[in-house]
Amino acid sequence: MVFELLSKEKNSSAKCGLLYTDHGVIETPIFMPVGTVGSVKGIYHRDLREDIKAQIILGNTYHLYLRPGLDIINKAGGLHKFISWNRPILTDSGGFQVFSLTQNRKLTEEGCLFRSHIDGSKHLFTPENNVETQRMIGSDIVMALDECTPGDADYNYALKSLKLTQRWLERGIKHFKETEPLYGYRQFYFPIIQGCVYPDLRKMAAEHALSFDMDGYAIGGLAVGEPTEKMYQVLELLDPIMPLNKPRYLMGVGTPCNLLEAIARGVDMFDCVMPTRNGRNGMLFTENGVMNMRNRKWADDFSPIDPNGTSFVDKVYTKAYLRHLFVAGEMLAAQIASEHNVAFYLNLVKQAREHIKAGDFTQWKNKMVKRLENRL
Repeated sequence: MVFELLSKEKNSSAKCGLLYTDHGVIETPIFMPVGTVGSVKGIYHRDLREDIKAQIILGNTYHLYLRPGLDIINKAGGLHKFISWNRPILTDSGGFQVFSLTQNRKLTEEGCLFRSHIDGSKHLFTPENNVETQRMIGSDIVMALDECTPGDADYNYALKSLKLTQRWLERGIKHFKETEPLYGYRQFYFPIIQGCVYPDLRKMAAEHALSFDMDGYAIGGLAVGEPTEKMYQVLELLDPIMPLNKPRYLMGVGTPCNLLEAIARGVDMFDCVMPTRNGRNGMLFTENGVMNMRNRKWADDFSPIDPNGTSFVDKVYTKAYLRHLFVAGEMLAAQIASEHNVAFYLNLVKQAREHIKAGDFTQWKNKMVKRLENRL
């Protein structure tokens, strides 16, 4: 993978660059809409490309492995062809999903034994077969199998968990280097830096991961219950350790404010279900704050959903109409809100890139953070 650094702000660690893959060039900082099972919930791929202008989407190894299964994806020629998406795809290893199914999994040196949430059947992910699975899926960016440590884990558990993740990483990298992509284009492998909220463990994890000189690096195990300030402290700790010529991916984060604060601390890539999940529940993000579209105050507000929004839904539909759809339980409400929110996130990182290039990112970010937290 080639990552080209274009610009870095003097007053922070914010930077913008270009990440080259065989399915296209990605401008960073970037937000990646989450398409867990091969779809970003409620949004047509046409709209992702043309309206929202998503440059890369996420798929999830755990979910795709269980359904539709690797045989179907392989017969289709890989996930890109199966879902009719010709831009880059990143797949999570499924470690977080296994973490969230605490009652149904067992970690051993060999790997992670878990039960399907669909039918209860038993499965085993090892570092090696997890690489094979992501080879079969055909994502452009492959994530290492790791244990996602709970945010409130004590030191001894976090250390034990990190050591296991490191041994799995060594096996995963070895297998990745010994195997080839299946569909004729390059795949890239990102280690995941764990270590919970403990500075020495995070530093240990980063130095170990960096020693392999891989294509990029993910920061995992944040946004899993720890206070937001702890997350920012971890990013500040890692920032001087991480290389500028490799992309940094903060997994599962976050709110619009989280994105801007993390960009200021050197992060290049983000994913989160928040824009679609919150959208389905009536919450809209705007540059002036958050709107709850179920509130009665919008019942006779016939102004556009978001005059400053970049999606077609923002200008075509009114707040009153969208509120009506939510109150009536109409499917279209979730679609409109999801499309607005994902477009908002993509436009937010686009603005961040522009301000980094202009050299005034920090000044802009500080103003935006105050506005984004408003309740409208």
